[in-house]
Amino acid sequence: MGLVTTKRHPNGLDYVAVDTALCQARIFMQGAQIDQFTPAGKEPLLWVSNADDYQPGNGIRGGIPICWPWFGMSDTLGFPQHGFARNKIWSLESVKMRDQLVDLIFTLPAGEIDKQYWPHDSQIKVLFTLGETLSVSLVNTNNAHYDVTLTQALHSYFPIENIHQLTASGFEGSQYIEFGEGPFKQDDDVVQFDQETDRVYTKLAHTQELHTQNGTIVVSRENSQSAVLWNPWIDKSVRLSRFNPDDYLTMVCLEAANVLEDCVLLAPGQSHTMTTHIGWK
Repeated sequence: MGLVTTKRHPNGLDYVAVDTALCQARIFMQGAQIDQFTPAGKEPLLWVSNADDYQPGNGIRGGIPICWPWFGMSDTLGFPQHGFARNKIWSLESVKMRDQLVDLIFTLPAGEIDKQYWPHDSQIKVLFTLGETLSVSLVNTNNAHYDVTLTQALHSYFPIENIHQLTASGFEGSQYIEFGEGPFKQDDDVVQFDQETDRVYTKLAHTQELHTQNGTIVVSRENSQSAVLWNPWIDKSVRLSRFNPDDYLTMVCLEAANVLEDCVLLAPGQSHTMTTHIGWK
């Protein structure tokens, strides 16, 4: 049926390796971050910079970092960008195999939720379902006696052959903010890339496609009305940590999110699940 094993990276980070008839994958305990997912007989679906050295304490530059409990810069000066969940050590709660599919649930222990940044009584889990496609779900539960508001994203990095030849579709009729300006209306269905792109989309259809030279990657979302489309281009690539100056040519991010007016408001005892599905067409 397949193997699910726990292993250790040479630099000390523990990870879960999945090897079945349908796929191979690797998920690190740090950040519950998946950095490899390859369906059987197909190309890898996730990208990681070869400049990343997998050092403990650093989120991996690629795969799917989890941005929680806020996306981007916090409203509070000095708080870490994209929250703190991607640098914490998660626990593997359960492993289930059904037919050839593998379900893995990771939880962020209460002791890893930094009360300095997030004093609320919250529970967060991430569920991975691995088969011919990949599904990742973020599950938030508010255990406090008052309402809690958060933003989040699954910061998915995808491999492409050449950013100059990439087209992304599924954006017609949406709105986006770019570099803090907007909102602008997306009149065309297709987006092409000839400069730095950092768009936060809202009012967006649930499915987009990345048309690469290796085929079409389909990215869909549930309980997410917003998404982020990002490529750092030339100047920013030089400034990014654990990122080669020419990496922008071979990657793009298309991230399921709950941001801006799509933020998550949880009443006491309420839960919310955001899911992204990723696969080759």
